[in-house]
Amino acid sequence: MKTLIQKYLKNQAKKIVARQQPKIVAITGSVGKTSTRNAIAALLGTHFAVRTNIKNYNNEFGVPLTIIGATSPGRSVFGWLKIMVHAWKLASKRQIDYPNLLVLEYGADKPGDIKYLCEIAKPDIAVLTAISPVHLANFGTMEKLIEEKGSLLRFVKEGGMIVVNVDDAPVMELAARAHTPAKSFGISASADVRAMDVHLETREDFSFEPGEVFSTLTFDVEAGEEKETVIMTNRLGRGPIASVLAAVAVGQSLGLHLSEMKHLVEKISGEPGRMHPIAGIKGSLLLDDSYNAAPASMLAALDVLKQFRVVESARRIAVLGGMAELGPLTQDEHRMLGLRVAEGGVDLLVCVGEPAQDIRTGAIEAGMSEDHIQFFPNAKEAGRWLDREVRKGDIVLTKGSQSTRMEWVVKDLMAEPLQASQLLVRQDPKWLETL
Repeated sequence: MKTLIQKYLKNQAKKIVARQQPKIVAITGSVGKTSTRNAIAALLGTHFAVRTNIKNYNNEFGVPLTIIGATSPGRSVFGWLKIMVHAWKLASKRQIDYPNLLVLEYGADKPGDIKYLCEIAKPDIAVLTAISPVHLANFGTMEKLIEEKGSLLRFVKEGGMIVVNVDDAPVMELAARAHTPAKSFGISASADVRAMDVHLETREDFSFEPGEVFSTLTFDVEAGEEKETVIMTNRLGRGPIASVLAAVAVGQSLGLHLSEMKHLVEKISGEPGRMHPIAGIKGSLLLDDSYNAAPASMLAALDVLKQFRVVESARRIAVLGGMAELGPLTQDEHRMLGLRVAEGGVDLLVCVGEPAQDIRTGAIEAGMSEDHIQFFPNAKEAGRWLDREVRKGDIVLTKGSQSTRMEWVVKDLMAEPLQASQLLVRQDPKWLETL
């Protein structure tokens, strides 16, 4: 039954795209897909009728459902029949109210995923964010992973455009082999859309309270002859910057000016579990990055933690869960992460889950005192321990792969745990039932 539904959704979604003829912006990469997708939708939303993925609808079911404009009805046979009828209608007749721009996130967990999704909706503009070791257990080698992610660039329609991250070496190697016009974004001086004078102002405080501004990120965007200053509150790290730059590059490719997009930056919503600052217990501050983890995103999160200055007896605390699906690189990548933790800026390291034992090993090898390292087999035990140990002014970074369920650490430490359903990832019944 599942296979039949999947085949039907694919065929109908493909027909809908052909019938309704929206522009397609497709985004893939190992990190930054969702934030980039949301930034593009926000900056282009007042100039186009935009539809984009909801939740994590980026696979063989999610992308067709997005094109159809439906959400999964779960096991409801009547719900699936209703979706099938709606899809048939969209595929049969042009609808004047159908979106003229689809901003679609394409996930790739195994070889062939990108090809499958591009057979449904071939992009007019393909965006490649960054590539890091993820799902290597399914790909076998980093080279095969890079090839899969980069295959998106080969499916761009004639007359289309690719938008690529100039700061990511694998991405630029793929772009160099593409035969499609490219627009680059990033921090590097060679970028077509560039961020300059980046400044993060963090609160230096004894106590953090709900509803406050915890940080202000300011940077200049230079795009051709245009230049504008962008200000983002409670947004952290290079991720939000890269997302804005990618969105500006896409907007320019579709004929918009930087000045038309700049004032829409405030409409870009922060995603739960993606470097989201949340007020914690006892006046602490939580940097909730619990959605998922890959080596590159782990290092980026540690860099953000190090930018916060603590006062008096307050500490920077890194609560790191294991990174899943790294295949043969599992031990080495966790150990290397531990080495980076020990380089400075982390006062207390809390490791969660068996793979994180190698984070602990790497940190000790690099000279971090064992007295400043704790290990717990799961997130719930780590959360209970931290609930007792966290104190006023502490900055607590929480990050790990989905399988480690690091949101449970955040939930234990939130100043307002009743807000968990709005602020944290994986709070719907499907996920909560798995505990």
